Parts: sequence; structure tokens; C-alpha cells
Amino acid sequence: MDKPREKSVARNRKIRRIVYIVLALGAVGAISIVLAKLKPAAQAVERSTVIIDPVKQGEMIRNVRGLGTLVPEEIVWIPAVTSGRVDKRLVQPGTTVTPDTVIFELSNQELQQQLQDAELQYKSAEAEYNNRKVDLETQLLNQRAAAATVESDFQQAKQEAEANETLSKEGLVSELVLKRTRIRAAELATRNDLEKKRIVMTTEAMKTQLAVTQSTLDQRKALVELRRKQVADLRVRAGMHGVLQQLAVEVGQQVTPGANLARVSNPNKLKAEVRIAETQLKDIRIGLPATIDTRNGVIPGRVIRVDPAALNGTVAVDVALDGELPPGARPDMSVDGTIELERLPNVMKIQRPAFGQEKSTVKLFKLDADEQHAEAVTVQLGRQSVTEIEIISGLKVGDKVIVSDTSQLGDNVTRIRLN
Repeated sequence: MDKPREKSVARNRKIRRIVYIVLALGAVGAISIVLAKLKPAAQAVERSTVIIDPVKQGEMIRNVRGLGTLVPEEIVWIPAVTSGRVDKRLVQPGTTVTPDTVIFELSNQELQQQLQDAELQYKSAEAEYNNRKVDLETQLLNQRAAAATVESDFQQAKQEAEANETLSKEGLVSELVLKRTRIRAAELATRNDLEKKRIVMTTEAMKTQLAVTQSTLDQRKALVELRRKQVADLRVRAGMHGVLQQLAVEVGQQVTPGANLARVSNPNKLKAEVRIAETQLKDIRIGLPATIDTRNGVIPGRVIRVDPAALNGTVAVDVALDGELPPGARPDMSVDGTIELERLPNVMKIQRPAFGQEKSTVKLFKLDADEQHAEAVTVQLGRQSVTEIEIISGLKVGDKVIVSDTSQLGDNVTRIRLN
């Protein structure tokens, strides 16, 4: 009687075991489905460590920025005109100078000797010219005296011939005498004309011979003036109103013609030389507006030159200053320059993120409606400025995104929690 009961109990246990297994499998499946539908656990991030910016719609000013310095528009390097040795330095850098301010005094004994020789040669040429002039003038005076005698004889012969002509008509003078007086008057007339022509020729010859001597004298005089100027140039002058910026030589140094001795600039006419990265240079052109921040005031300006050569990845851009210089502005002062490229009237934009270049696709964290969590979204960026960048797609106006650097979270993190 006991055996059937044992079979029944065993069967019930087996059924219960199967039911438990089925329930356990169902529970595991249900839990798996629920877990699959749950969002991944959000990584915690301190809110104070991130920068959040809303997406805005409006005008965006595209600009580029670079560091630079104020440089004078008028810079003059003072060269050595003659060779010499630097004996004295009379002015220190930073001193206000005028065109006649003497900066250096040079010495050159050979040049001094050349000046003395040139002066002696000039005096000799001058004496030779004066002697030659006296000789030629004496010859001309003698020629004129001889011509005057001939002319006097001619006038007497002419009068005698005229008188004999009258007497011959009355029969008081023979025909032979009349003929002789006519011949003599004609001869003296010819000699008188020749003497006049000789005076003219002598005068022209005198001018020619004096011109040759005068040319030698002028050469000697020009050489003296050149030597005097070279000696005067041993006192090196500023040559302009301004400030002495730099001395290129030291006392005792030997210099050659053409060597730079000092630099003078006009501190009242400055421009900014801003260095812009090569990658940002493609849109810069002459005439674009710019602003120069001297940290003691902002000066408006405009681009006037773009250097064709690059240096260490940057290109020098010259900006003319249109406003007044602030107090304390001086050459070589460090400044910040911002050049306006264009104005975009109606674009969607955000603060420029810490990563992501112009016209690229990046991952940004967009805040949820509760602003306690942020989800990673793919955003296509457009044109950029110094502080802002255009949004092409991936966001809409009013969305708030994290623009600070989140690279430390890793590429696999798609959701964060802000504490």
C-alpha cells in the first residue's frame, strides 16, 4: 500500500522542479529584457569643471587673432658714409633726437690728409686759372689796341679819299693822287674788318681756353667739397626727428662705408605687426578692419600689408592704426590683434569648443531637459571665429552643450551625469 504513494510524491517533486526552472528562466529573460531597455550607467562629472553654452541664432563675426608688437612706420637706419673708428658715443637709446643731433664721432686720419691735399690742389688750380685769365685778357687788350690803330688809319684814309674826290672835280688834285688815296682807303677798310673778326675770334678762343682751366678748377673744388663732407660725416647725425632706438656699434670699433650705426624711429607714427597662423591666413586681405588691444586701450585699424613669407608657422600682417595711441604706447610694445574677416547675418552658433576645427564633425555632450544628464551627439561644424563657431547640423537653437574639453572621459562614454 505504501509504494504508490512514494511514486506520487516523487512525481510531484519533479513537476515542482520543472516549474521552478521554467520560472527562473522566465525571470532571467524578463530581467534581461528590462536591462536591455535601460540606458547605460552615466559617468559622473562635476558641473563646476565644465563650460556649458546654449545654441544661439544671430549674427556671427568671423575673425582671427594673433599676438604682435607696435612698430614705427618711419624707421631709419643711419649708415656710415665713410670708414673710420668710433671715438665717442654722445647719445643713448631712448633719447629724443633732431636731424642735427650728433650720435657718434668717428676719426679717420687718412681722410683728414686727403682733405688737406684737396685744398692745396684747389688753391693751385685757382692760381693757375687766374694767371691764365690775366694772360688771355692781356692778349685781347693788345689785339683791341691794334684794331683801334687800324680803324683810326682807315678813318683818316677815308676822309682823305673823300677830300681828294672833291678836289679832283675842281681840277686841284691829279687823277693819280685820287687813285692812290682810294686804294689806301680800301686797303685800310679791309684790314679794319679783319681786325674786328680777329677780336671776335680771340674772344671765343679766350672763352674756350678759360673753360678748360675752369673745368680743372671745378674738379678741384668738387673734390674739396667731397672731402669736407666726408670729414663732416665723421660726426654722425640722426637726420630726422624721433627717438634713438638702437646703437649697432661700440666705441673703438672700426666701421666701413655702408655699415649700420644706429636706428632712429618716429614714435608718433606706429603700426601693429600681428603674427597670424598660416592656417588662418587664407581669408585675410588688404583693407579688412582690425582692432589692436594694447592692454591700456583698444585702437581701430585696417590691414595694409601681408608678408609673403612665413616664419615658424606664422605670417606677419601689418595693421595701420586709425585711432589715437593710448598713454604709454611705444615701439616694441606687445599687443593683441583681431582682424575681422566677415559678418554672417543669421547663423546658428555656439561658443567655440575646446576641440574641433572649422568645417569638421565632432562629438558634443547635449544636456537633457532636466539639465542633470548630458547625451553625446554628433555635430557638424561650419565657419569659425575667435570665440564662436557655426553649427550646420546636430543641434537646434536653445540646446545646451558642453564646450569645454571632455576628451578625458574617453571615446566610449556616451552619457554623463552632472553633479
